[in-house]
Amino acid sequence: MIDPGDEPGRILKALEGCKTPSGALLSVEWLLHTHGHLDHVGGTRGLKERFGASRIALHRADEPMYLALRQQARLFGLDSGAPFDRDPLPPDHYLEDGEKLMIGDVALSVLHTPGHSPGSVSLRLHEDSAAGAAETVFTGDTLFQGSVGRTDLWGADHDQMFRSIRERILTLDDDTRVCPGHGPDTRVGLERRSNPFL
Repeated sequence: MIDPGDEPGRILKALEGCKTPSGALLSVEWLLHTHGHLDHVGGTRGLKERFGASRIALHRADEPMYLALRQQARLFGLDSGAPFDRDPLPPDHYLEDGEKLMIGDVALSVLHTPGHSPGSVSLRLHEDSAAGAAETVFTGDTLFQGSVGRTDLWGADHDQMFRSIRERILTLDDDTRVCPGHGPDTRVGLERRSNPFL
């Protein structure tokens, strides 16, 4: 699961009764985070407690922000209830640039794309026709359809984010699907040609 947001109950309800192609109940091996902002990590504790064996993973540079979840919530006036009323569970794994993770039969590569936050990463799902996986990049809050991430939050760097987009995301094939952390999906080529911020 990538960026489990801040509504673990809603996610768990959606997963109820989901089964793998072989008929087994769905399990979550990894809770992967593109960055440490509260709206991307708030559901992590609830999902880890439900699935137990799930490993929490993020880039080490965003660990301080991730561990400061309750302080982040206070800044936005969201600290009065779940899921922001408890400290986050510690990471089990630190994502490294260039690392390849096998999730079942498909491969995900980690692209460190700092700028929106120091430890922002994009996760590239490699095409695998046998598994039904199309070439896809999960960009978190770095690149959106027709827009880009904010750089006015703690640890953000405007120039670094645009360098990450140009050198790490826009170098992918035009037909690579882009799944951002918010809003509709898009394609790398479409963003290269028409994103007004680029």
